[in-house]
Amino acid sequence: MPEPRSSAVCVRNDVRMIDINTILLVGAVVLIAAIFAARVGSRVGLPSLLLFLGLGMLLGDSAIGIQFSDASLAQALGFAALVVILAEGGLTTKWSDIRPSIGVASVLATAGIAVSVGLMTLFGHFVLGLDLWIAVLLGAVTSPTDAAAIFSVLRTVSIPHKLRGALEAESGLNDAPTVLLVVLASSIAGGRGTDLGVAGVVGLIALELVGGLAIGAGIGLVGAWILRRVALPSSGLYPLAILVWCVFAYGSAAAMHLSGFAAVYVCALILGNAQLPHRAATRSFVEGIGWIAQIGLFVMLGLLASPRDLNWGEVLVALAAGVFLTFVARPLSVLTSAIWFKVPIRHQAFLSWAGLRGAVPIVLATIPRADGIEGALYLFNVVLIFVIIFTCLQAPTLPLVARRLGLTDDASALEVEVEAAPLDKISADLLQVRIPAASRLAGVEVGELRLPKHTVVSLIIRDEAPFFPSARERIKVGDELLIVTPSAQRAATEERLRALGRGGRLARWRLGGTESTTE
Repeated sequence: MPEPRSSAVCVRNDVRMIDINTILLVGAVVLIAAIFAARVGSRVGLPSLLLFLGLGMLLGDSAIGIQFSDASLAQALGFAALVVILAEGGLTTKWSDIRPSIGVASVLATAGIAVSVGLMTLFGHFVLGLDLWIAVLLGAVTSPTDAAAIFSVLRTVSIPHKLRGALEAESGLNDAPTVLLVVLASSIAGGRGTDLGVAGVVGLIALELVGGLAIGAGIGLVGAWILRRVALPSSGLYPLAILVWCVFAYGSAAAMHLSGFAAVYVCALILGNAQLPHRAATRSFVEGIGWIAQIGLFVMLGLLASPRDLNWGEVLVALAAGVFLTFVARPLSVLTSAIWFKVPIRHQAFLSWAGLRGAVPIVLATIPRADGIEGALYLFNVVLIFVIIFTCLQAPTLPLVARRLGLTDDASALEVEVEAAPLDKISADLLQVRIPAASRLAGVEVGELRLPKHTVVSLIIRDEAPFFPSARERIKVGDELLIVTPSAQRAATEERLRALGRGGRLARWRLGGTESTTE
């Protein structure tokens, strides 16, 4: 008779089991340390990404001793993190802010990148003495601005919406062409050349970029249509559905060999500006996921770096390349791009100085390293040093530069926060409006709001006590207004509230070509 099976679970001694408890403990400690580092970074004006990078280096083989040298895995994880970061950027960017600047931003992200790459290639090859393709790769990986750095630093600087919109749109759009350029340059440098020629390469990049934009726009519009009409069983599912839909756009474009980065940003931009329920909850959710992506990305890149292997030659090359890019290549790329749009000189100066680099150059530098290109480790080290030094130089000085150029715009910080929840049975929306400090809505009487027809302030919550306001009730800082508006009037209501927040009771508005009057 066969022996009865034991009820005990058998564990093979020759199989190494994953100690999930240790992984969770270490991961939690690293994440807590990174969160506190973010707080420190906000106090000193540095993007927290540099502190995350330093934390990764501390954990790496030059200090604590965690070994990580898989460039291919780093590239894959880096791309995944960039997808999330671009999705967060698109979902939290207001189309009204970037619409006036979308032209100059698009040219900066394409033609401006080409100018910068060309100048950096010439400088790297003829002045720094780098191999031609290493010089091309150096120009390609350092030219794009970084979405994570721009979003984390620039939104704390009070500058005109048009200027901020140009920088945000550029950082969201320029990843796509530079990734394609770096991949092609890395392939050519590795001996896997192409017969397309320069014109063919430019055409291929343009085709993939335009195709990615079209796929992202299409998926974004479909997603907005679906999410407006599907009542999900939990409000917490809306943010998750929106983020996953953006990732779906990336995957769909990438599967068709088009630009997934262009697709995810455009899809997120459309969804973030659609009239979807629970936008404030979505924004909070994606900002949290974006922070996790940034923390994981920079800690990983810090682990991949080996500070003890850096040498003074690499430091000098990084300094020279950074000085040339910051004071020559970037300003010229801005000038050649902005001149067609009559951008003021002061705005051009700020656009030049605010071209922050961060995760993107370091992640792009892992592509030739993963391909085994000769000189790729040298390139990675130079880019790492370049990012650390010039981010420390530029990021903390952005508020000062804005003030010196006379670009500080206090009104840019006066927007009210509006949360919306659908009231399906009556085709209306419930808006929850928070009045921030310095908003010019403070002091305005409810009767002076002049909201669209059939829109009412149903409740005010002040000092945690709710009450129904009279027409003579004055709004105060810190109040939360609950406003019921017909779904068709929601956009006009939000626009009116934002106009009041910027201009106070004297703000004027028009509805259907005629000025609104109190109902």
